[in-house]
Amino acid sequence: MDLSKILPQGTSWLQLLAAVIAIVVAWVISHYARRGVLALAARTPGISKTLGDTAARVTGLTILLLGIGVALAVMGANVQPLLAFVVVVGVVVVLVLRGVADNFAAGVIIQSRHPVSLGDEVQIEGVDGKVLVGTVLETESRAVIIRTYDGLTVHVPNSKFLSDVIVNDTTFGARRSAVRVGIERGDAPVATLLALARDAAASAPGVHGDPAVATVLEAVSPERVTTVVQFWHAPSAGVATTAAVIGAVAASLEDAGHPASIASATAPSTMQAPGGV
Repeated sequence: MDLSKILPQGTSWLQLLAAVIAIVVAWVISHYARRGVLALAARTPGISKTLGDTAARVTGLTILLLGIGVALAVMGANVQPLLAFVVVVGVVVVLVLRGVADNFAAGVIIQSRHPVSLGDEVQIEGVDGKVLVGTVLETESRAVIIRTYDGLTVHVPNSKFLSDVIVNDTTFGARRSAVRVGIERGDAPVATLLALARDAAASAPGVHGDPAVATVLEAVSPERVTTVVQFWHAPSAGVATTAAVIGAVAASLEDAGHPASIASATAPSTMQAPGGV
């Protein structure tokens, strides 16, 4: 029996053997590629099993189709229509899944570089331009989930989380807040009034001893002294600690005979390191 009669016209046994080898090699590579993608997905937190299985199947199928295309080209088949079809489908898939792919890739970067961790307090711009402050609840393959202090659950796309400016209040382990204090001076020296405010703030619950409480003098007149009291606290305890500082400073100055008006303020930069005096 002449087996050459079953081959396509103009195709040799050598070409057929090369085509079979190309398909077998592509199948082996696709098998190990699927296993590699599954292993990578299993080691990456936030990637669900369904997503990992889908990525593995798509990877394996793509490699196998490439092997079949190589086999057809080796046998002399016209693969241009097939290539054109694959390119068109690929472009459509890329356009449709571009956002998903961007978020997935950004999620891998977030999981590997760890710019934030679960429980971190972060600040990020919301949809209406307002700054959202909340705690990181979960990092997924598509988004970072944040719970704000007014009870909102916000899903921030991973791509936005990487491209926008994110403030992590937890990395340093402490956060600085400030109150502006206007003190009726009387005949007391300025240094005495500043020391009273500083010591009272340091005694308030939640205020860290290191870095130490600092005062920044803003204005002095014969009747009044205005200063900004800066203090450090746990990142998530800003509101409670500020309230405690206001109460402690007001009570201390009142007892010393120097009534004061106190309000929360943005701490001005003193151009010194957090551990400075």
